[in-house]
Amino acid sequence: MGLARAYLAVYNWVLFAGWSQILYSAVFALYTRGPPAVYEAVEKPLQIWQTAALLEIFNSIVGITSSPVTATLPQISSRVFITWGVLFSFPQVRDHWLVTSLILSWAVTEVIRYSFFGLKEVFGSPPRFLLWLRYTTFYVLYPTGICSEAGLIFVALPFMKETGLYSLRMPNKMNFGFDYYYASILAILAYIPGSPGMYSHMIRQRKKALGAKPKSVKET
Repeated sequence: MGLARAYLAVYNWVLFAGWSQILYSAVFALYTRGPPAVYEAVEKPLQIWQTAALLEIFNSIVGITSSPVTATLPQISSRVFITWGVLFSFPQVRDHWLVTSLILSWAVTEVIRYSFFGLKEVFGSPPRFLLWLRYTTFYVLYPTGICSEAGLIFVALPFMKETGLYSLRMPNKMNFGFDYYYASILAILAYIPGSPGMYSHMIRQRKKALGAKPKSVKET
């Protein structure tokens, strides 16, 4: 096992453990205390492990993985934005039911994905059932995740406008203005052309993956 492969194995298994913790905590909180308790139960590990996923952009850029940057960058960036730019910054949205939908969609997806690639790096190929899960569950989990992301940005818009958080008003010494509220509206609009393209990419990847032997599957 080379250095790159060893690095990817460690990376995938560490994040598998992190997202397993998030999934367990979310389900336990949902069962025992209801949807409003989900975010509180996963806040710190969510911030840690979702931010750690920024390494996937680096991995793609330098060629450690075969994932295209055009697919990795928007997906990871949008999740980090939701984690820090919405949930962390605007606590008013944390007890919304969309948070539960978001966390469960992300967590199930990532537990499957990181275990898949962790086994692939260690043994050369994942079990067939995990291959099927990796390239099938997105049919449901991608729409629920994307709709939850866009929905939470929308829910946070009034609080963005009211507080002016992260906005830079004119006039100022830099002679530059930035409105976080309108930037977030643009982020919502970006989901309209971006989501179908990503969904189509996943469908193409599924056809390639399930039509080939597991060892030939590329990391996406």
